[in-house]
Amino acid sequence: MKLTIFTILAFFAFSLGVSAQEQVTDSLEGQKVVLDEVFVSAVRVTKQSPVTFSNLTKEEIKPRNLGQDIPVLMNFLPSVVTTTDAGAGVGYTGLRVRGSDATRVNVTINGIPYNDAESQGTFWVNMPDFASSTESLQLQRGVGTSTNGAGAFGASLNLLTDGFSQDAYGQISTSIGSYGTLRNNLKFSTGLLNDHVEISGRLSKIKSDGYIDRARSDLESYFLQAAYKDDNTLIKALMFGGHEITYQAWYGIDGQTLRDNRTFNPSGIYTDLDGNTQFYENEVDNYKQDHAQLLWNEQISDFWSTNIALHYTRGRGYFEQYIDESADVEGGDFNSVNDDFATYGFEPLIVNGEEVNSTDLIRRRWLDNDFYGTVFSANYKKEKLDLIIGGGLNKYEGGHFGEVIWARYASNSSYRDRYYDDSSSKTDFNLYTKANYQLTDKWSLYGDVQYRTVGYKANGEDTGLVDDTFNFFNPKAGVTFDLNANNNFYLSYAVANREPNRNDYENGNPKPEKLNDFELGWRYVSPSVQVNTNVYYMNYKDQLVVTGELNDVGAPLRENIGDSYRLGLEVDANIILGEKFNLRPNIAISQNKNKDFFIDRDGLLQGLGDTNIAYSPGLVAGNVLSYMPCDAMNISLYSKFVGEQYLSNTDTDASKLDSYFTTDFNITYEINMNSIVKSIVFSGLVNNIFNEKYVSNGYTYVDSWSTPGNSFEVQGYYPQAGTNFLLGATVNF
Repeated sequence: MKLTIFTILAFFAFSLGVSAQEQVTDSLEGQKVVLDEVFVSAVRVTKQSPVTFSNLTKEEIKPRNLGQDIPVLMNFLPSVVTTTDAGAGVGYTGLRVRGSDATRVNVTINGIPYNDAESQGTFWVNMPDFASSTESLQLQRGVGTSTNGAGAFGASLNLLTDGFSQDAYGQISTSIGSYGTLRNNLKFSTGLLNDHVEISGRLSKIKSDGYIDRARSDLESYFLQAAYKDDNTLIKALMFGGHEITYQAWYGIDGQTLRDNRTFNPSGIYTDLDGNTQFYENEVDNYKQDHAQLLWNEQISDFWSTNIALHYTRGRGYFEQYIDESADVEGGDFNSVNDDFATYGFEPLIVNGEEVNSTDLIRRRWLDNDFYGTVFSANYKKEKLDLIIGGGLNKYEGGHFGEVIWARYASNSSYRDRYYDDSSSKTDFNLYTKANYQLTDKWSLYGDVQYRTVGYKANGEDTGLVDDTFNFFNPKAGVTFDLNANNNFYLSYAVANREPNRNDYENGNPKPEKLNDFELGWRYVSPSVQVNTNVYYMNYKDQLVVTGELNDVGAPLRENIGDSYRLGLEVDANIILGEKFNLRPNIAISQNKNKDFFIDRDGLLQGLGDTNIAYSPGLVAGNVLSYMPCDAMNISLYSKFVGEQYLSNTDTDASKLDSYFTTDFNITYEINMNSIVKSIVFSGLVNNIFNEKYVSNGYTYVDSWSTPGNSFEVQGYYPQAGTNFLLGATVNF
């Protein structure tokens, strides 16, 4: 492992040495903005902004895009750690940035909020194969610039969907791989009709059995877009969505099972009447989500342009679960909860002369929600001033209800009676103004202020009666200094405030969080070397920290902890070595601490001093080495190192995840043709070529069934797949 770290550091020593010797022949001026990028201009930044960011384009995504989710495709960006429940990148996937989980990463699609309004999480499984309709993405680390939706506490991720095409095309893609993985998609475009209109779309289907037992995924998605453009107007109407049926794999396994049978999945386990262990075949998530967006950009004059968007998202589906009345509750079996009659409104029964007040049953826990609203912005750009005024008004309405679809002893119930029926609503309004002013040839100033008000109401048994309103003021300021055409320095300070999510109310009456983010960076750009280096200090007040525990549907629980901070150094580079080789290393070294952390254990308040924040490795590094022997072929080696991390905030050895190092091999080869078929692209991806047996995620909780005064932590682990492959072919017409 020391050799691995040394090799990564050597990459950076080499890259910085090369950059110091490189001739000054390029500048920091960005490439010209393509027409579609006007829709994300209000939330994206360039090298002239004092914000730490990384870009990923369609061309960079394409070689690895064989059916795995967007977080997996982002795995090699700086400070990014990804994980998958099923172990192989299909199904439920997630990412953390600077140790912050998906609930803290603000995600927008064409500037429109995507995070779930209540949980604040991002569920990529609801949009399978969305990478195939993504033109580019930008990951802003830290608070970033003001955007729509929940406040960014670790990063902001904004995606731009497919740009319009001048020429008509058709595309058929197929990929197959380990664990029964199969992905098929079809894309098309009419090209620009009458110089104004284009219609394009995509249909996708992905199936996988998963690395973990029974962690199968059956995913369908679509993307349909109509675009209109003239000299001053660009209008897009989009519809996209997906339907996922995923066998649950979020229970994890304990340490002994990890050693003996790492693919074991306890989900759906029950004991039949003959005492045999069985697994319920339909322990699945079954959820549909559809999105509609109407985007309109208008160039009003040489200096003014406007964006306005209307959006609507419809989501509905359920989690089906077998509840085993005979399960061992003291064993910590998640499947054993809520089997008593009182939970479901059943009356006790007399069976064979004995009173029965619990039963085996199958239940469905439903979500039925609507999210709609508008986002808008106006941009004034003239000489030294680039000014944006924008905002958004969005409304969420959600239904949460449960049904029993079968019970061994049904008592007085009827089919699909609702044993709970809750509702919630959330209104989110924000206004922001941001400006970049070129003070001199070398100095530019950045200012950004946002006012955001959030109203949240809920009446669930888990949340209690909630009726909260939050008002937030989020200022940001920075300065950029261009030393010369190649070197650029920036310093920024940003404030972010966030409201609690739905699950936070399960732990009581949570407080909103506040973050002060300081970023200091240096960028170097030349034709063959680009280097980005930054130091950050993120100081939190009342941070809602993941405790390591999960609730009864697998969602992580959090609690306010007073003061905490993240201090880190990030470096990434892009180095062109001659005509055939390209090197893209990155490294992030950080310290992530809770200050004077206390824990309530066995009824006693214990002070643990400064402890590590859960899920926050101190070292994350990656590298991409690419070789292009000819124009038609690209061979890449992807490496990723993630240092040790804790599953809780207590710094106990039992809650520590070991570090891991993985390497993937990727190859593409294109055959050009002079016929109806324009080209065929063959792709191959071998993940984890050295068969590293690693765990990327887990949880921990204090066993409430232990003897008072002798409680202990219980751990769960999510093992990831060893060596596995994907092979694909794309036919372009």
